[in-house]
Amino acid sequence: MPDPHAHDALSKTDLLARKNEEALLGGGQARIDAQHKKGKLTARERLDLLLDEGSFEEIGKFVMHRARDFGLDQEHYLGDGVVTGYGTVHGRLVYVFSQDFTVFGGSLSETHAEKIVKIMDLALKNGAPVIGLNDSGGARIQEGVVSLGGYADIFYKNTLASGVVPQLSAIMGPCAGGAVYSPAITDFILMVEDTSYMFVTGPNVVKTVTHENVTSEELGGASTHSTKSGVTHFTAANEVVCIQQLKQLLSYLPQNCEETAPAMPYTAGDESRPALDTIIPDNANQPYDIREVIDGLVDAGSFMEVHQNFAENIVVGFARLAGRSLGIVGNQPAVLAGVLDINASTKAARFVRFCDSFNIPLLVLEDVPGFLPGTDQEWRGIITNGAKLLYAFCEATVPRITVITRKAYGGAYDVMNSKHIGADLNFAWPTAEIAVMGAKGAAEIIFKREIAAANDPAAKLQEKVADYQEKFATPYRAAHRGFVDEVILPSQTRQKLIRAFKMLENKVATLPRKKHGNIPL
Repeated sequence: MPDPHAHDALSKTDLLARKNEEALLGGGQARIDAQHKKGKLTARERLDLLLDEGSFEEIGKFVMHRARDFGLDQEHYLGDGVVTGYGTVHGRLVYVFSQDFTVFGGSLSETHAEKIVKIMDLALKNGAPVIGLNDSGGARIQEGVVSLGGYADIFYKNTLASGVVPQLSAIMGPCAGGAVYSPAITDFILMVEDTSYMFVTGPNVVKTVTHENVTSEELGGASTHSTKSGVTHFTAANEVVCIQQLKQLLSYLPQNCEETAPAMPYTAGDESRPALDTIIPDNANQPYDIREVIDGLVDAGSFMEVHQNFAENIVVGFARLAGRSLGIVGNQPAVLAGVLDINASTKAARFVRFCDSFNIPLLVLEDVPGFLPGTDQEWRGIITNGAKLLYAFCEATVPRITVITRKAYGGAYDVMNSKHIGADLNFAWPTAEIAVMGAKGAAEIIFKREIAAANDPAAKLQEKVADYQEKFATPYRAAHRGFVDEVILPSQTRQKLIRAFKMLENKVATLPRKKHGNIPL
């Protein structure tokens, strides 16, 4: 006899299936369309672009929130606003989460957080990078302290994973309040122009408290954080470009702290670069672009600059040398004469510590006249912030090579990976000037009385400047003491570096036993 309730049961099953299908698609086609109108992709479209085709395996697809208050018991969507799982990028395993703004505004709930924590645990156990695609309105207000606790759980896992596996954060939409601290703990942040923003307090709160009228973009947009605050390391014109940047960045990184970055195929050829012999201007005060030096040394087209628009007086980024991944730190004479200031010091220090965490050798290109003087820098803590870069280099145990291209003055000479703080090899070009300070300033101090008593003080000053330059402002005095290993022609630098880094490939260095150091934060 037919079951009288079979038709009703079938209808309920079909209804649930359709509802679940909509939920898996991100909350329904209408919400997807709204996302597209804003120039944004959906959570799953982003994963399709990021991961190798057919490689994604979802975890927690059927998870739903447990809240019952404020009407949440009437709305349930599978996945609860975040898509989590694993897949491959260029054949290498990664763990991913992609927040879905079409479900409760991507807000973070207890179960939403649990899904993210689960894939972070798997990443730690299996030694693979974690990539977060952030697009969330923040904590789910209806869940109260439970959602706040979920954020704290994620922060804790971020901290445990720091230095163990690479953690990358792409901000694809809003990221506000406590939500900003998870990306801030990760290694690199990428933002999309015009559609993503990060801030602790939004424009409305800012207006109430400080009476400032400011837009979300002005307060915490990609341009703001890439130029003013330095919060973001990369910006992209759209989400497709952002995801391409993610994939490119991953190619320079190892899977975890126990491995080395993958090497690319490379066929040795003529490694001489004659163009470098004429790159340093005859006038020591004339600028040049350190990026031209970098391009002349590394494999063609391999340099990927980090923090390009922030603290432009120092250049940092990844490149390849004979197919192998390399971290580069270089003073930029074209901006502020390449001096070290607060922002440049913290920018470079963070990059050095990342490279050291993940076994990426460091190449330092030095042309630094010193630290930026002035009350602004002193009052804001150039001493403490400059010490961060010094500490980072002293602590680094990866292969470290310095090339002094021109000026290496004062304490900045010590800080920029000098032999005295553990550099493995230091090369200098014939144009290098290694001294306590510039020749003119030094002559004015050392020979002050003699110059003042001369019949022609200006001529006497020039004489003493030339004398000081001959004795001190050359690389050979440092080479005599062993502080510089070799004075080389610029055109020979690439081949010297290839051989030197190859020699240092199996370097082993250990730090004194301790819980951890106390970097001057």
